[in-house]
Amino acid sequence: QVQLVESGGGLVQAGGSLRLSCAASGRAFSTYVMGWFRQGSGKEREFVGAISGRGGITQYADSVQGRFTISRDNAKNTVYLQMNSLKVDDTAVYYCAAGQTLRALQISKVNYWGQGTQVTVSS
Repeated sequence: QVQLVESGGGLVQAGGSLRLSCAASGRAFSTYVMGWFRQGSGKEREFVGAISGRGGITQYADSVQGRFTISRDNAKNTVYLQMNSLKVDDTAVYYCAAGQTLRALQISKVNYWGQGTQVTVSS
């Protein structure tokens, strides 16, 4: 069993930056691919990006490519989402997720979800 707890959400102006963290409890954190999803008001949950177990491979949605960066610290059982050049359209609840493969996360085949953290980008 893995429990995921996100933090770092908040209110930021367009063009600003924010870093989300996701702390994982349980064993074998490094064996999981970790990812981030988001769900805006009235929208479906969408894939944002993911990182392989050792951190060597990352994948991003086209909408955030070049602006968002995912990293992980396996010694701290934590994954991060650095968000730069934020846009109003980035406003959403952001969820941390753990899965078996990058492809699995891309199609929302997730083993564990966090509870989410709100990110609001104002104009």
